[in-house]
Amino acid sequence: MRKLLWVVLSIISTMAVAQENGEDKLGSWHMYFGTNQIADKWSIHTEAQLRYFEQAKNFNQLLLRTGLNYHIDGNAIATAGYAFIKTDPTYFESAVLDLEEPASDKISEHRIFEQFILKNKVWELLFEHRYRLEQRFITDSDLNTKSTQHRTRYRLQMTVPLTDIFFLNFYDEIFINLQNEAFDQNRLYAAVGVNVTNNLSVQAGYLKNHFRTVNYDRLQVAVFYNPDLRGLFGKK
Repeated sequence: MRKLLWVVLSIISTMAVAQENGEDKLGSWHMYFGTNQIADKWSIHTEAQLRYFEQAKNFNQLLLRTGLNYHIDGNAIATAGYAFIKTDPTYFESAVLDLEEPASDKISEHRIFEQFILKNKVWELLFEHRYRLEQRFITDSDLNTKSTQHRTRYRLQMTVPLTDIFFLNFYDEIFINLQNEAFDQNRLYAAVGVNVTNNLSVQAGYLKNHFRTVNYDRLQVAVFYNPDLRGLFGKK
């Protein structure tokens, strides 16, 4: 187990210094995730993220996502959902182009997605494979343009229980465009987690977000709250 953790951490540290950063600021993502059971086979996914170019300042992106999950069994989940994303790239663009005025206005996106999750366990290691297909409807108010884009994503996640309370979480996720250049981005993540209660956990970690030409360092703080809501529907 120690050898495996050493290998994973070595890979993460190598990738962290192997690419040129797209900015000299360490940004932050503040996130909430919820999976609320409403019936034996059905649950609702809720999610909210605030992303910043710096630590909790210089706003970059708001992401709101929800979906309906169908639990095929304990290790397989199918989801269909919707997301709204509001992006403000002005801080980055103005800094890169050395502009006195913002380079562009906000970008909004409506997104539909379909998703399939498979879980398995190897010794004490918990693995999760997430496959996601996205249909993206993007409006750039500054350029007065609208576009429809399609993208697929695959995430491999590994959770390492340390005790009943503490755990480690790692994942790598690749984004592939279905038009133009295929490679969109790759996210490599490592975190320490705490199980506060049976349905509440917190993670604090580091994300390396790599694009075709630049990559970004982000600290992440995530809250996962999964109360069972079947009692509200008379199903529990």
